Amino acid sequence: MSVTQEIADRLEDAFSPTELNVIDDSESHRGHAGHREGGESHFNVKIRSAHFKGLNRLARHRAVHDALGADLIGRIHALSLDLST
Repeated sequence: MSVTQEIADRLEDAFSPTELNVIDDSESHRGHAGHREGGESHFNVKIRSAHFKGLNRLARHRAVHDALGADLIGRIHALSLDLST
C-alpha cells in the first residue's frame, strides 16, 4: 500500500471527514532535504471533520499525528495540515 493511501485510510477511520485530500507533494521538493526518489516523503493534507470542533490548532494537529501513528509519521519528511470543521 502506498504511503498516500495509508495516510488517507488512517485519517478516514479516525475522523470520518466530510472532506479529505491527501496530496503527495514530494516532486516539488526534489533536491531538498528529505526528498526520496519515487516520492511519498512530502504531503499536503486537507481535512474537514466534526471531530475538530472545539479543538484549537495544536490539539487538531496532535489528533492527526496520533491517528497516523509514530510508525507512519516516521516515514514522512514533511506534513502540511489544513484542518477545520
